[in-house]
Amino acid sequence: MECESVAFFRALGDETRLRCLALLHAEGELCVCELTHALDMAQPKVSRHLAQLRNAGVVAAHRRGTWMHYLIHPDLPEWACRVLEEWTTACAGQAPFTEDLRSLHAMPDRPDNACCA
Repeated sequence: MECESVAFFRALGDETRLRCLALLHAEGELCVCELTHALDMAQPKVSRHLAQLRNAGVVAAHRRGTWMHYLIHPDLPEWACRVLEEWTTACAGQAPFTEDLRSLHAMPDRPDNACCA
């Protein structure tokens, strides 16, 4: 899988996509229902942003039941992984990323329950 640098940085050029990436980086793999809950956004909006990240090769997705699950693409080039690592480290403890993570952890029905079956 190739990740062009222009497409990669263009994909990072939106706050919603950055918030999704911060959550994926912190948690590994997340269901769309978890992302919509954490970001307090409608599912179509979150899915549209995730599709842009997927098209740029930044995230990978797979279906489990009726829900899509996302993770940082395992074949992301090392330089891109380092960019994400540096960026998430620099933003740790800052809003809105801390609130997103707090909201995710407070979610009552995480994916292993009925919401993503």
